[in-house]
Amino acid sequence: MNGRGPALNRDFLTGPDGWPYLLVPFIPLAIALDVAGASAGMIFFAAAIGIIPTAALMGRATEELAERSGPGIGGLLNVTFGNAPELIIALFALAEGLQEVVKASIIGSIIGNVLLVLGAAMVSGGVGRPGQVQKFDRTAASTQSTMLFLAAAALLMPAIFELVEGRGLPSVGPELVDYGSTIEFLSLAVSVVLILCYVAGLFFSLKTHSDVFNPRSDGHRPGGHAEAGDGTEETVDADRADEPDDTWGWSVRASVIALAIAGVAVGVMSEVLVGSISEASESIGLSEFFIGAIVVAIVGNAAEHWVAVLVAFKGKMDLAVNIAIGSGAQVALFVAPVLVFASFLIGPSPMPLVFNGFELGAILLAALIANAVASEGESTWFEGVQLLAVYAVFAIAFFAA
Repeated sequence: MNGRGPALNRDFLTGPDGWPYLLVPFIPLAIALDVAGASAGMIFFAAAIGIIPTAALMGRATEELAERSGPGIGGLLNVTFGNAPELIIALFALAEGLQEVVKASIIGSIIGNVLLVLGAAMVSGGVGRPGQVQKFDRTAASTQSTMLFLAAAALLMPAIFELVEGRGLPSVGPELVDYGSTIEFLSLAVSVVLILCYVAGLFFSLKTHSDVFNPRSDGHRPGGHAEAGDGTEETVDADRADEPDDTWGWSVRASVIALAIAGVAVGVMSEVLVGSISEASESIGLSEFFIGAIVVAIVGNAAEHWVAVLVAFKGKMDLAVNIAIGSGAQVALFVAPVLVFASFLIGPSPMPLVFNGFELGAILLAALIANAVASEGESTWFEGVQLLAVYAVFAIAFFAA
């Protein structure tokens, strides 16, 4: 590593790592449109696009800092800042009282990772290898998917409680529902359990079973083979020790500065985005539910999603599966509880974990699908197409809701 990042030339900006930074002009554009009082639709569009490069910079700074911090602290940094952009967006939405948008973004992020990202990664991994089966480590994937399934079960319980009590589920509309102190306490207790599971999962993946989740010193992950069409196995995750380092060689100071700049930029874009959601929803004809579940969930993690697809294309299906399912599990185990805790301090009232029928069906089916996919330990491009089809069906239903 030479201590410098890549040259900011056309080859880099049009390459797989640099394309998000082509969207940087949307950051000042969104701010200018907001100050000028432009239409809410234009402001929302510019801010949504502007979040992508800020999230990419935050992800890059985190990776560089993790590289300098060693595997233990580095892994903790990655899981902590992995979902920071969408968490920041959700915090601003909570402050504005947009609780249904926040809950929709939680579910949207989970199904986006498990269906959209994992599906795209499987298709990408099959490009150029149409007759092969992509192998990945079943133990790591199954651990992540089980955590997601358990989190989904916990997130379902407040809604089941409401159904048993006879008060019904919330609609897809933006209006706040007062469920009373009992359901607020139940949501808080569920959040505590999820956070404890998240901490235990960190200890499991970073300490006691780190060899399963992190590359070994020789640069390989467990698995990483593909099965050819004739049934023989051949390596598609070639000798990664010969690959160039994926980091840019930033120092700790440069990484911290970049992380701080990215955090401020994400915050500014999030404030502009959230401030325009309600009016933009009316002007462009999209419900706040659809915006939260599809639009916000995608733009907040666009850069990370692209990484999963890119590494799958390179034959690193282990890493792609862990990014996709692991990020979904992290949202359920960490982001959702943190937002519940935060709602007791910001916003008009505590946010209960009572999801509407569309959200409940989506998270349950996504958890079941993730469990089924992880248990196989292998994938094909057609399986990816099927996951994308399920996500498309969910998106269509959310749009029509």
